[in-house]
Amino acid sequence: MRIKKILGLSSAFAATVLGMAAAIAPTPVRAQSEPVPVISGPAVSVEILASGLEHPWAMAFLPNNAGILLTERPGRLRIWTKENGLSEPITGVPKVHAHSQGGLLDVALAPDFFRSRRIYLAYAERRDKQHSATTVGYGVLSSDLKRIDAFRPIFRQEPALSTGQHYGVRMAFDPGGRDLYIALGENNQPATSQQLDHLQGKVVRIRPDGMVPRDNPFRSLRGARAEIWSYGHRNPQGMAWNPWTNELWVAEHGPQGGDELNRIQSGANYGWPLRTKGQGYDGKPIPNASTTLIEGLIEPFHYWSVSPAISGMAFYNDERVPDWQHSLFVGALKEQALIRLQFDEEDGHIVGEERLLQDLKQRIRDVRVGSDGDVYVLTDENNGQLLRIQAKP
Repeated sequence: MRIKKILGLSSAFAATVLGMAAAIAPTPVRAQSEPVPVISGPAVSVEILASGLEHPWAMAFLPNNAGILLTERPGRLRIWTKENGLSEPITGVPKVHAHSQGGLLDVALAPDFFRSRRIYLAYAERRDKQHSATTVGYGVLSSDLKRIDAFRPIFRQEPALSTGQHYGVRMAFDPGGRDLYIALGENNQPATSQQLDHLQGKVVRIRPDGMVPRDNPFRSLRGARAEIWSYGHRNPQGMAWNPWTNELWVAEHGPQGGDELNRIQSGANYGWPLRTKGQGYDGKPIPNASTTLIEGLIEPFHYWSVSPAISGMAFYNDERVPDWQHSLFVGALKEQALIRLQFDEEDGHIVGEERLLQDLKQRIRDVRVGSDGDVYVLTDENNGQLLRIQAKP
């Protein structure tokens, strides 16, 4: 059985995995890819709000325009405010494994931040002399914005397999604030994405306190991790809720070619490494991987045949810039650009693609839309910047 050979699973468990995927997944549809029409939106202005950040990775907006939390991969958390600019590092941040792609990564506010003042951090944690993995926890942000109190981990990716690659990790609460979704990389161990007893290459769903919801799709499957919501992912770099369809979307790196946008569904298998549109970095096909449809696997909503190395993403749903409505902004690391995908308002398909900020020649790591209707961007550089992008009248 080919699946058994690739994944190192028993025949019975491998059959159960694919059987459940086929039962849960909708009929596969053909993915949308380039070429899509090149479009032009309004001209933009770029304002540098902060510089001197060392490989900033993520941002989160505090309520009432109180500031923007910023993570730096070496392990620092700062806040930018309009009044005071960039703060000194906030104390109380957990120790991170800042090696290669690892370090302090994503940040998110608790849905009840007004009451609890909890902030969630995702980071690489060293587990033994050779291996590390992603950990998520929360602490309480002090009222003076200078420290995190009572930080505690609530989730650990297991087993720990990374030697510095493919942590992935983005966090998103559902619109109702009931559940926390965490997108996890496969630690550069492709077969683990299909192994339900591993948390590599998965989107997991937990409660804000770390407990596992009773209706998670694999909770009753013997040998599977109860936290898993979807699987078959490679290296997720962006995650956001689609405001028009109420779907969770994930942006993830393919190998060489095949970066994907995926609509995340409960129990669904997104294929890596059984199916990919890309190839190895040596230019050769991915061993044993199919480039055509496989029953039970979900095709990406959109993919790039030449990888921009997509990163953070944000849907635009603000009336202040009509030309940007029904758009998705996606950062690009390799292409050093901000990509805008325009959707058809009726059928939701991509009808155009625009490249912005290419003249900056900086890697775009995170993208968010502020309450002011502007787009905010972090550049992943030694001298990283927080930028505000505004549409010109």
